[in-house]
Amino acid sequence: MAVPAVAVVVAEVINMKFEKHFPTERLRPFIHYFVVSENELESEYKIFPVAGLVIGFQYKGRLKTIQNKIATNLSAAGITGLADTVKTFKNTAGIGTILVYFTEIGFAQFSTVPANELFNLSVSLETIFDKSAVSEVEEKLAEATTDKQRIKLVEQFLLRHLKNIQTDKLIVEAVRLIYQQKGAIRIKELNERLFISQSPFEKRFRKLVGTTPKKFASIIRFNAVLDSLGNSKSLTEICYEHNFFDQAHFIKDFKQYTGDTPEKFKR
Repeated sequence: MAVPAVAVVVAEVINMKFEKHFPTERLRPFIHYFVVSENELESEYKIFPVAGLVIGFQYKGRLKTIQNKIATNLSAAGITGLADTVKTFKNTAGIGTILVYFTEIGFAQFSTVPANELFNLSVSLETIFDKSAVSEVEEKLAEATTDKQRIKLVEQFLLRHLKNIQTDKLIVEAVRLIYQQKGAIRIKELNERLFISQSPFEKRFRKLVGTTPKKFASIIRFNAVLDSLGNSKSLTEICYEHNFFDQAHFIKDFKQYTGDTPEKFKR
């Protein structure tokens, strides 16, 4: 499986820190990477859909989500499920955050909560894990003085919750096939290649990945389109290269995921 790009558009990038750190070997099958993010300025920014769940620990400052011009305070430790639309966030000045980017089915190794119950949601981590365990790591993160210390604290928190359950190889293969086709695969074809009927397959997929195979494939295709925008191809070429029915469907999907038309976004 490909390691996803961090799909973030930030209104202000001056005085901002955004650094990747890779996990210890035991966590590597379930976590793509950690990110240490700091911003000295108050900023409003957009997050585009990615292919895995994300945990965030604010060790200083606070974060809000903005929807329909209404701001809602988020918990200092929270988790965001898969989404099929752009999300807008606003941070206070001087914010510091540790982000945990799970692999496509990695979250299932740490919690019995079905990943699909978090679809399109950002909720407090206390709804998933024991409140005292979350409070303990929050306190220690606030006291830590280096990124290395903070990453280690988050790794220790995750290792304490690691369940070591057997990986669902069929879902792993399904995710691989979706990536292989850059999201442009029919679910009927996926069922046939995996020798499983649609209903049980979809149930297993939603529980582990966080959404339906069709929606997940759409997210993967969207991110493949984003990668294509950096080359010299025209929007028409990109549209048909990624198997959109026509440009109207391409524009509609793109606007849902970014809030902009492809032409405006590319500019």
